[in-house]
Amino acid sequence: MATLYPGACDCHIHIYEDGYALSPNATFVPPPAPVSEYRRMQQALGLTRVVVVQPTGYGFDNSCTLAALKQFGATARGVAMLPPQQSDDEIARLHDAGMRGLRYMMLGGGLSAWSNLHDDAARIASLGWHINLQLDGRDLPLHESALRDLPCKLVIDHTGKFIEPVQPDSDAFRSLCRLLDRGQCWVKLSAPYETSRVGAPGYDDVALLARSLAARYPERCLWASNWPHPNAKPRPVDAQLLDWLIRCAGDESTVEKILVSNPEAVYGFPSLSGRG
Repeated sequence: MATLYPGACDCHIHIYEDGYALSPNATFVPPPAPVSEYRRMQQALGLTRVVVVQPTGYGFDNSCTLAALKQFGATARGVAMLPPQQSDDEIARLHDAGMRGLRYMMLGGGLSAWSNLHDDAARIASLGWHINLQLDGRDLPLHESALRDLPCKLVIDHTGKFIEPVQPDSDAFRSLCRLLDRGQCWVKLSAPYETSRVGAPGYDDVALLARSLAARYPERCLWASNWPHPNAKPRPVDAQLLDWLIRCAGDESTVEKILVSNPEAVYGFPSLSGRG
């Protein structure tokens, strides 16, 4: 299978390599998921670029993710996890190594606190970094004001990750749309298997939301495989997840934006999309 979109980007994967200690807060022991294994999947799907997101299992020790960025080279960017009041020098070092975002994981295993969000966002804004947020999307109305006022870019994981199904006219989904309306927010149409009650291959309940987002916000959507699908049973088929995105996007122009030009805008990849 090939996407036929040069520069296509997988915007959320995790790398687990032997020799890196798990955090005491880790909620599970992941199987090895090395760069070499991901590259085989990447090639099979015709993907070119990748964003390596720091797993919660490694806590604030970004060593494995940094090593993966070095192996991938210029075709990769990273998202770090950092403790509060991290020094500007350390953030600059991470930027030079390819990091472009700060992960705020607000579900099990996450170490972030809402009280630190604005200060962290202000610290990373000048570098063009983003806050990468994962939460139960049903809580978006509670945090919408704080998220709307962030001084940096915001990326929301997994189609909003509404832990229980919602409809496009729900308060929570409308809150997501208002954040996308602000012009500095993006959403990953990804990991439908994590919240769908319908299941594969169509994940129709999550697809309803993804189709609505792709149609209304074609320049605000990203795609990710969420490889290696931590704790997912049964493990989804990566090619089917990419096909799911293509069906939800609806047309080639939208697919190109989601896979190529939108990741360029968020992660700072060189432009291949003819948009400057």
